[in-house]
Amino acid sequence: MTKLFIAQIRTADGPKPLVTVRAAAEGEARLFLEAAYPDAVIESVDEPADWASDADTGAKAGDIREHAGVAWQPPSSLAD
Repeated sequence: MTKLFIAQIRTADGPKPLVTVRAAAEGEARLFLEAAYPDAVIESVDEPADWASDADTGAKAGDIREHAGVAWQPPSSLAD
């Protein structure tokens, strides 16, 4: 079963929009992202806490999607 991860990626042209990837674990998510963006820096990979989107985030392991117009934000560790 895959989980959804969000990534912050920076290329020579600047930061990418929010990127999502489906993977079994964070390490696998990083491998998929490094293969898809070989010349980029993967700055962060996190499981989104309560992030919800109506955009397609894929279903299978290795599904990577860029979400134009959505900026990456670190997950909040603040309890409500």
